[in-house]
Amino acid sequence: MSLSRAPRRRSNRTRRAMSAGAVAIAGALALSACGGDGGTSSGSGGANFVTGDSGISTVARAERQPAPKLDGKTLEGKKLDVRDLKGKVVVMNVWGSWCTPCRAEAPHFAKVAKETKDKGVEFVGINTRDNSRGPALEFEEEWGVDYPSLYDPIGKLLLRFPKGSLNPTLVPSTIVIDREGKLAARYVGGVNDKKLRQMIDPLITEK
Repeated sequence: MSLSRAPRRRSNRTRRAMSAGAVAIAGALALSACGGDGGTSSGSGGANFVTGDSGISTVARAERQPAPKLDGKTLEGKKLDVRDLKGKVVVMNVWGSWCTPCRAEAPHFAKVAKETKDKGVEFVGINTRDNSRGPALEFEEEWGVDYPSLYDPIGKLLLRFPKGSLNPTLVPSTIVIDREGKLAARYVGGVNDKKLRQMIDPLITEK
């Protein structure tokens, strides 16, 4: 009798684990509704970031948390691990081809990525909620975005950010990682080139 019940218990545990995972991903996607321009957030869960009048959230250098492991396949099918960019300032943009504010901010990302490349800044996108790569690749071509984007259609990478940290809470969101691989700044909503430089320039000068 015990042998016949054991598989059922394992099966129930498996179903519960799968259900919990599905709920977590659904929660991430619910947070990923296309956001407007701007928006502020406050720290929770012991986070020590400060959100200024500009809407940019920043963390003092001594209090920054390590960025989560962000790796996978790009829209072009190539392997990418953001940890390999340690030593660079990394600007991460969470976006989708379906998102109107993403379209508005894309030319600014393309412009600033080119302007800051020789200053030790790398741009990486996280493309989410695009059910296929085609529309996202067309988006990049249309707006001249030539840096890579990780393909994350159901938001698994978004779940890796610590709760209450500088995590993406809307699409679009922009997160900047310092040269030590730590979460340094965030903006929720569409950005322009001026706001991007406000986030990036202080980190370029850090030694």
